[in-house]
Amino acid sequence: MGRKLLQHVRLIDPVAKVDQICHVWLDNGQIKAIFPKTEINLPTDADTTVIDASGMVLGTGLIDLYSHSGEPGNESRETIASLLRAAAAGGFTQVCILPDTDPAIDHPAVLMQILQTAAQEHLLHPDTILPRLRIWGAITAKTGGEVMTELADLATHVVGFADGKPLSNLGMVRQFLEYIQPFHKPVGIWACDQHLCSNGIVREGVEAVKFGLPLVPVSAESAAIASLLEVIQNTQTPVHLMRVSTARGVELIADAKRKGLPITASTTWLHVLKSTDDLSTYNPNLRLEPPLGNNRDRAALRDAVREGIIDAIAVDHSPYTYEEKTVAFAEAPPGAIGLELALPLLWQNLVATGEFTALELWQALSSRPAQCIGINITEIAVENHPDLTLFNPQHIWQITSKNLHSLSMNSSWYGEEITGKVVEILSCSS
Repeated sequence: MGRKLLQHVRLIDPVAKVDQICHVWLDNGQIKAIFPKTEINLPTDADTTVIDASGMVLGTGLIDLYSHSGEPGNESRETIASLLRAAAAGGFTQVCILPDTDPAIDHPAVLMQILQTAAQEHLLHPDTILPRLRIWGAITAKTGGEVMTELADLATHVVGFADGKPLSNLGMVRQFLEYIQPFHKPVGIWACDQHLCSNGIVREGVEAVKFGLPLVPVSAESAAIASLLEVIQNTQTPVHLMRVSTARGVELIADAKRKGLPITASTTWLHVLKSTDDLSTYNPNLRLEPPLGNNRDRAALRDAVREGIIDAIAVDHSPYTYEEKTVAFAEAPPGAIGLELALPLLWQNLVATGEFTALELWQALSSRPAQCIGINITEIAVENHPDLTLFNPQHIWQITSKNLHSLSMNSSWYGEEITGKVVEILSCSS
């Protein structure tokens, strides 16, 4: 990578809470020196490439808490290689995948196979900077929600434990939370009562009634969160609540945090940006689980992210083939891609509009996700030479198959022009 001097770049350090225009001298992807914007004696040696980075943003590397890989089992949707490239193109220097592959990541052999595939990708392309791949080990066998996996066999090599699916057996959940304590590993749980969901696919509310689709009550999330919080209160095992999507869910989490329960929480980027109003087109790429909330839900989620009630924004990248998604809304598998789109669309809709500061967004995508998976945030502070993301918020590009690294195209923005593109990620190692 050599030496680069980024002149007039906007440096964002969510750990030190710094947002400033300066000059940054990089050596092989790591920060060598930071100069104030008024500095005139800048390094200009023959080994340093000088880049006018006016208008660009250099921040600590983004961390995605959970996404889905097609490999193993559904490589036509996504391979480990395409997932890593999509994550890099989206500014993510660490990406965590859920264990709902085929076979599920519920056994060391499957886990090691995926890690070896990722390592081989780094070795095959030594000149390409790719993010670190982290893996959630399955809580239950085949992520079926009934029988616990052999947690000790997986613990050494996983970032934490999560099924990525609702766990309806609270007795098993309690047993798991007690058993997992000695391992000191993050636990991710999606709180959702599938019996209350029934066959619903759209969040209940005035806006949703006109669509003529089965409704999912708010209580499908709130009742599950309330029950899970009771178990956490009893066990005192730290838990990360995934995919929070309702205003009521936010209220329950805020109250639990005030009481000192050991929890963190995340929502997804699409739940922050979209609402049931956007479903009028019946675009199957907006068929999600949990479903999009109403406008009040979306506003509550945004407020909660800014205030830290919701710690992080996850991508929950869910690739599907064209054939799988080109069906009626109600028949479409839930999920959408997002690794390459989340940062630019969040920036344009939240930061460029003034609703979020750049620091608030970067904290939700970088330092706070790190805390959720047990990373000491001092490790990612700019002063400690962290992984970095260089982002151009003014670059206009079109979302097409030629411009995406993901093998899947299931996005409601497909074919549209958007503003904001990652230039590169820096300093990652396998």
